[in-house]
Amino acid sequence: MLDHRPHAERAEIRGTTVTAAEAARLAELFRLLGDPTRARLLYALLEAGELCVCDLVAMVEVTDTAVSHALRLLRTAKIVASRRSGRMIYYRLADSHVRMLLELSREHLWHLSPNPRM
Repeated sequence: MLDHRPHAERAEIRGTTVTAAEAARLAELFRLLGDPTRARLLYALLEAGELCVCDLVAMVEVTDTAVSHALRLLRTAKIVASRRSGRMIYYRLADSHVRMLLELSREHLWHLSPNPRM
């Protein structure tokens, strides 16, 4: 008969795992990052620093409506931030954590595949 009581070490580890609420928020974050158009927009912002919608449309080659919708979702999730200059709105990554997440994700992709651009 197997003993299914948790070991003391496992009980300590359980206290450091993510909660159900944190897991749900993480899943939502990864869902937002998991869309190819949004990923391309984020990496364009990672490389350029700050861009307006028209520049993002040209770089990612999707409609301005698609870019605006994606940016609205990313801004609501606090993944991107914006600033207004006259009639133009410029977008950038919200903070260094987003930048780090994107850089590490791309590095991991390169690690997994000898030719990640395919």
